[in-house]
Amino acid sequence: MPRSERSPLLLAGLLAGMGVAHFAAPRPFDAIIPRRLPGSPRAWTYASGAVELALAAGIAAPRTRASAAKAAAAFFVGVFPANVQMAADWRHRPAPLRAAALARLPLQLPLVLWARGVARNGKGLS
Repeated sequence: MPRSERSPLLLAGLLAGMGVAHFAAPRPFDAIIPRRLPGSPRAWTYASGAVELALAAGIAAPRTRASAAKAAAAFFVGVFPANVQMAADWRHRPAPLRAAALARLPLQLPLVLWARGVARNGKGLS
């Protein structure tokens, strides 16, 4: 299978894995929910996990791939504040953990670009 055909499936797999993780081990996700959001962090954790699972299913299906990938790009932008929250909360942790939290921040951009590429050509980036 050419790389361009694997790209949407890999993106769907990433989203599905993270969606499952939100339900299987929600505590780390609860901890990075921005405190200014209303409601309980667990509700936001479960909601974002459900969205990730729905996006994964949409991207995996060729008929809905383009629209689901556009939604995934928007989702990656929308969850960026959680990564900022994590970086702020972890600023006093040991250096490796602090570095991991900071490294997550620029990783959102390739995810957004990947999803946009999948949306643009229906197959993914070549």
